[in-house]
Amino acid sequence: MRVVEISGPITQDQIRTALPRASVSIERALETVIPLIEDIKTNSLAAVLEQAERFDGVRPEHIRVPQQIMDQALSELGAELRAAIEVAISRVRKVSVAGVPKDFQVELAQGAVVSQRYVPVDSVGLYVPGGKAVYPSSVVMNAVAAQAAGVPRIAIASPAQKEFSGLPHPTILATAALLGVEEVYAIGGAAAVAAFGYGIKEIGLEPVRMVTGPGNIYVAAAKRALRGLIGIDSEAGPTEILIIADQNANPANLAADLISQAEHDENAAAVLVTDSSELIAKVQIELEHQVAKTHNRERVRKSLSGIQSALVLVPDLGTAVAVSNEYATEHLEIQTSNPEALVAEITNAGAIFVGDYSPVSLGDYLAGSNHVLPTGEQAKFGPGLGVHTFLRPQQIINYSKAALKQAVSQLDTFAKAEGLSAHGDAAKIRFPGGN
Repeated sequence: MRVVEISGPITQDQIRTALPRASVSIERALETVIPLIEDIKTNSLAAVLEQAERFDGVRPEHIRVPQQIMDQALSELGAELRAAIEVAISRVRKVSVAGVPKDFQVELAQGAVVSQRYVPVDSVGLYVPGGKAVYPSSVVMNAVAAQAAGVPRIAIASPAQKEFSGLPHPTILATAALLGVEEVYAIGGAAAVAAFGYGIKEIGLEPVRMVTGPGNIYVAAAKRALRGLIGIDSEAGPTEILIIADQNANPANLAADLISQAEHDENAAAVLVTDSSELIAKVQIELEHQVAKTHNRERVRKSLSGIQSALVLVPDLGTAVAVSNEYATEHLEIQTSNPEALVAEITNAGAIFVGDYSPVSLGDYLAGSNHVLPTGEQAKFGPGLGVHTFLRPQQIINYSKAALKQAVSQLDTFAKAEGLSAHGDAAKIRFPGGN
C-alpha cells in the first residue's frame, strides 16, 4: 500500500487529491444501461430472458421463483448457517423496530392542530447482488428494515445463477423464505431495477414504489436513470473503510480489517489514518503476512495497491478526525486509546465502529446495525439504509373555524406580500361579512 502524509488545514480538494476513490463512472455506465432499460420497458419478459442469457449465461425456466423451490432451499440450509442468519435477523429487527420514529401532535392554538405520522411506502423491490459473492446478509438488511417499517409488499430480485439452473443462489432463496418473503425473482443487474420500475405483466410482477439494495455500477446507473419513476435508497459505489488508529492499536487487527473490505472488490477503498509512523511500518508487515494467506488474495492485492487505498500519516489525531470528516467514509473504525472521545467529533460517516472489538465485519452480519451504507462522500448528506428509508413523514393539518379566523388576517397579509391574493381570498371566503 502507498503511504501518504497529510497535514492541516484539511480541505475538500486536498483530501480528494490525496485519497481519490477508484475511477468508476455512472455517467459512462448509463450509456450501456439506458438501452437495457428501454428494452425491458418495451419488450418486457422477452427482454428479461434475453438479458439473463447475455449477462448471466443462462435462460431461467422460472423468472418468478416458485414457493416450493424456496421452501426446499430453506429445508436444505445448513443448521449452523441458518442459526447465524436467524441471529442476524433478530438483532437487525430489534434495532430497526427501535428506530421507528414516533408520531406527534402539536396544538398551536385552541382548535389549531398539526400532527405528523409516518406512513410506509406501498411496495419495495429489494436488490440482492450475486456476482463475486453470495449475500444473504443483504436480504436480511433490506427485508427486515422494510418489514419493521410495515411495508405491505416486499419483492426480491437476485441474478439467475448458471450453476443453479437459472435460479438465484439457494442461500438467498432460503433467507427470503426464512423472512416470509414470497415474491422472489431471478433477475439481475439493470434489468432487475427496470423490471421493478415498469413491471413484467407476463409473470405478475407489478411495479414497485421504491428499489433499494447494493449492486454494481450498472445497478447504480439504473437507479439513477429511473429515479423519479421509483424511489431509491442511494447510488452505491465500491465499498470503503477508513480506520483512525493511534500507536496503541493492534497492527494485526488493523491489517485484517483493511483486508476484509478489500476482498469485496478490486475498487474497494481501504484507508488507515494514524499519527504513528511506527504503526504504519508494523501494519505493512502484517499486510504482507496476511494477504498471502487470505482466500481472495488477488482481489485484495488489487484493492490495496490501487490509488483508492493508502496508509496515511498525520501529525495528530485532531487532523485524523478532520481527514475522516472530509473523506466521509462508508465504514469508519476508531481504534485509539480513547475512541469514545473521537466519536463525538465525527460528523460524516456511514457507520462508526468503536474500539478494538467492533470490526466492520461484525456490522456486515451480526452487530444489529444495517450494512447498506452511503459511499463516495454521500455520508455528508445522506444516511444508510434503515427503517426510516421506507417511511414517509406525512403532516395532517386540522384547524377549527375559530382557529382559522384567528389566523386569516395574517394569512391574507402574507399572501398579498407574495402577490398571491387568491391565497388570502381562499381563507377570507369562509367568513362572509367577517363572521
